[in-house]
Amino acid sequence: MRDNNVEQALKALKKKMQREGTFREMKRRNHYETPSEKKARQKAEAIRRARKLARKRAQREGLLPKPKVAARR
Repeated sequence: MRDNNVEQALKALKKKMQREGTFREMKRRNHYETPSEKKARQKAEAIRRARKLARKRAQREGLLPKPKVAARR
């Protein structure tokens, strides 16, 4: 925490927790998930990961354009 800036520290913490998937995990554990819902969720997550990996691979090989990086403030 720099200069006792609580807002900035909270923002950094929330961003880190978001990246790690902590919020998603807490929301998922809040309610009972039936086995069929769990299976469907895991399948969707696997598909999402596979698509992301394929997209990254295609970008590395030059088949797709690289994503544009937003300018930092």
